[in-house]
Amino acid sequence: MYGDHVGVRKGNCAALLAPSGAEGFTIFGQPAYLVGGNFSVKVLQGDGHYFVSKKDKLEATPERNSELETFSAQLAEALLPTA
Repeated sequence: MYGDHVGVRKGNCAALLAPSGAEGFTIFGQPAYLVGGNFSVKVLQGDGHYFVSKKDKLEATPERNSELETFSAQLAEALLPTA
């Protein structure tokens, strides 16, 4: 589906990585919470915040927000140059 990118996943979170020269990768887009196995976006609806994919949605609870924030921070740290 994303021939030029590498997908990474931890728990309920995922991100796409794009090659960055011969030395590594950069995050393509933004890390996402998985809803029904698919990438989602966080939206504000009349009754609260949700992670929404094409067909499903999950409430953006403090626990889910925390999991996504932790995943994003760990991924960013893992992609830092080592030289």
